[in-house]
Amino acid sequence: MDMSTESILVILVVGIVAGWLAGKVVRGAGFGLIGDLLVGIAGAFVAAWLFPSLGIRIGTGIVSEIIFSALGAIILLLVVRLIRGRGRF
Repeated sequence: MDMSTESILVILVVGIVAGWLAGKVVRGAGFGLIGDLLVGIAGAFVAAWLFPSLGIRIGTGIVSEIIFSALGAIILLLVVRLIRGRGRF
């Protein structure tokens, strides 16, 4: 996967929005505002790599990127929650 500077900047901005959204969806499993934003950025990178590799597409544009990134961040928050042992889903 080849990423340009533009795509990395979009992933960072979308990841911040996705991290905030994931923190709202997965309440009690987050890391506070800054932690959720960082997890959102990591989730955006995971989503940018994973979903196209699996052939999953819901459209184009920033809205689909936010949805994919939020899903990546939510999955990442849930995995971290399982690893930390703070409970179940």
